[in-house]
Amino acid sequence: QVQLVESGGGLVQTGGSLRLSCAASGRTFSGSAMGWFRQAPGKEREFVASITWSRGTTYYAGSVKGRFTISRDNANNTVYLQMNSLKPEDTAVYYCAAGAYYAYTDRDKYNYWGQGTQVTVSS
Repeated sequence: QVQLVESGGGLVQTGGSLRLSCAASGRTFSGSAMGWFRQAPGKEREFVASITWSRGTTYYAGSVKGRFTISRDNANNTVYLQMNSLKPEDTAVYYCAAGAYYAYTDRDKYNYWGQGTQVTVSS
């Protein structure tokens, strides 16, 4: 059974940083892509960043490029999202997801989802 468990969310001031973690278990992820998505109240869940497990190829939403960095630790089956220069508009529940290696930015191609972790950026 695949499990994705996010951690690291919290309350931070504008300009601050947080690092989210996603611990993955239950299967081999070497042929997968891992993604971070976020959902603010009243809005659709949107793509934030993704990384292919084997090659480490990364993709970012334009709104976070240059501020967020996605990385993975193959030995520990963990994916990270380092978030710097946070803004109030980054406030959302952040979800970790796993999908096929070609999932890239497409939410519908991610098959497994974590429960989410709240990130709140105060102004």
